[in-house]
Amino acid sequence: MQLGFPALAGHLQKSLKSLYTLHGDEALLQLEGADAIRATARAAGYSERSSFTVQGAHFDWAEVLNVGQSMGLFGDKQIIEIRIPTGKPGKEGSAALQRIAEASKDNDAVLTLISLPRLDKATQSSAWFAALDSFGVTIKIDPVERGALPQWIAQRLNLQNQRVQAGAEGQHALQFFADRVEGNLLAAHQEVQKLALLYPEGELTLAQIESAVMNVARYDVFKLSDAVLAGKAERTQRMLDGLQAEGEAAVLVHWALAEDIRAMKRVMDSMRAGRPLAMALRENRIWGAKEKQFERIMPHVQPSAVSKLLQAAHQVDGVVKGLKHADWPSDPWQALHRLAQMVVRVCLRD
Repeated sequence: MQLGFPALAGHLQKSLKSLYTLHGDEALLQLEGADAIRATARAAGYSERSSFTVQGAHFDWAEVLNVGQSMGLFGDKQIIEIRIPTGKPGKEGSAALQRIAEASKDNDAVLTLISLPRLDKATQSSAWFAALDSFGVTIKIDPVERGALPQWIAQRLNLQNQRVQAGAEGQHALQFFADRVEGNLLAAHQEVQKLALLYPEGELTLAQIESAVMNVARYDVFKLSDAVLAGKAERTQRMLDGLQAEGEAAVLVHWALAEDIRAMKRVMDSMRAGRPLAMALRENRIWGAKEKQFERIMPHVQPSAVSKLLQAAHQVDGVVKGLKHADWPSDPWQALHRLAQMVVRVCLRD
């Protein structure tokens, strides 16, 4: 049984199953989901708890199986937690997880809680994960994307009886807050809690939020593409500054920018060869959020603009590798800023 994370609280109010699997990379939501399941289990009489972390190829799965069996026969109700940080249980672990899943059926003596990172499609199609999904509840924890972050912050403030001002100033406050905590949800939660300590319940002003919320944002080079293709110049600049401050390799940032430019060229070539845009995108393996961006951009982008971007990407490739070019700054990050803003301007032309 698959369940979205937002639906977990409602599910636990109605029923408690014997097997839960949390999978996703948001540490805060993983923790909150596990805490909610534990709290419900304790209220239902699960008074004991055992915890295992699967590390390395020589993990003793027999111990996990034996603990579950002995508790069912002799012990009090107990929670067994299994953390698999790599998301790869191995051959022995795969067999053990299938046995655990099957044993959970109609078993109210043991509640098993399994924590996994974000799983790729192949892993979610594996026999062991299918067993966990079939016999228990699997909960996918999706990241809170930048566009949804202001609303997430507002909801968290509401839980502690605080809110931003109505109207444009309040929305500006939420956007400011989101800019300061983007990519770092655990720190965002801590900053929300800090506001409860600093200010009373009720309305928060923009000035209060600006003075209290620290800049704890963390940027992902692979999310840079979202900002660039959306034509968001300020966010692109902020992300590049953040990546540089975090010590990200300029070569990797250039690769991310150049890959989008090359993808534009491939899709354009397919379209000029007579293929519809949808087919050109599929052939070039452009899916998801990027597909929507390309659907907006490609009908209007000019071949000459893409050619200029390709030439610029080639020149900046040399700059980030230590070569000088007369038309570009010698500093790699200055060159990356300029290249990124060139792509932004092309993506804005619609």
